[in-house]
Amino acid sequence: MTLQRKNQGRKGEEEAVRYLAGQGYRLVKRNFRCPHGEVDIIALDGLTLVFVEVRSKATDNFGLPQESVGREKQARVRRVARYYLAASGGHRGPVRFDVLAIKYGRNGRVEFLEHIKNAF
Repeated sequence: MTLQRKNQGRKGEEEAVRYLAGQGYRLVKRNFRCPHGEVDIIALDGLTLVFVEVRSKATDNFGLPQESVGREKQARVRRVARYYLAASGGHRGPVRFDVLAIKYGRNGRVEFLEHIKNAF
């Protein structure tokens, strides 16, 4: 992964955290890593524990940002979530998987942001 893509990913995650906080979510963990992979954001939406995959793009090449969260990535995020739940002692409320897609314009500003709840 190039440095430019890493920086864009970090910028997207920062934007996602700001957006979620503005929607009343409470941040639990960022960039949780385990042997099964990584999840970008873990947050609470009321009593629901939400695992959020953030995707950001600066071009329209290869489709929309959210289209890059395929079956393989979904399965990996689910495995990471199971690991997190086991390691943290579980969660008594519901669990949800969301995708937050961000598209940047040529000026580097957010052109659109789409929050897909229960994405998978």
